[in-house]
Amino acid sequence: MTNFEEKTLQSETIFNGKVISLQIDEVALPDGKTSKRELIKHPGAVAIIPVTKDNKIVFVKQYRKALEKTIIEIPAGKLEPGEKPEVTAIRELQEETGYTTEHLIYVTSFYTSPGFADEIIYLYQTETLSKLEQPLETDEDEFVELIELTLEEAEALVESEEIHDAKTAYALLYVKLKGLT
Repeated sequence: MTNFEEKTLQSETIFNGKVISLQIDEVALPDGKTSKRELIKHPGAVAIIPVTKDNKIVFVKQYRKALEKTIIEIPAGKLEPGEKPEVTAIRELQEETGYTTEHLIYVTSFYTSPGFADEIIYLYQTETLSKLEQPLETDEDEFVELIELTLEEAEALVESEEIHDAKTAYALLYVKLKGLT
């Protein structure tokens, strides 16, 4: 079995921000040579597939500055330091959709861009939604619109690129494979 591991020789943090940090690592390659790796460090995130009693999936529509466009996504959010992913999932569901649940099902986790980032997303699903009497406020810099769609409607939005992010596409594949709607 070939060993592909790269040993870190030196690491330099270039930027520390609110959401990410950027570092450059010098690494020893398996063949003995060295190389540089530009790495984004991220605390991780959660995403939730909320399915209503009438078999619609709850999405949020929001502007994404990195893309310079508005897209439709499943609710998601960043893990806070020391916070368990299921706690983050409930909080984000409440903040972004005005729904809550008492029964959250862990689906899987996945890395978003392992070539340069360590971000991991924990994916959850729920079919036991209830509306909050007093919806929580979204983050002060977050503006979202709630949309409830059937799987077929969501698939059409994938084709038109209104749903255009990996976590939502992954979630829709899961919904389709499991026959959740």
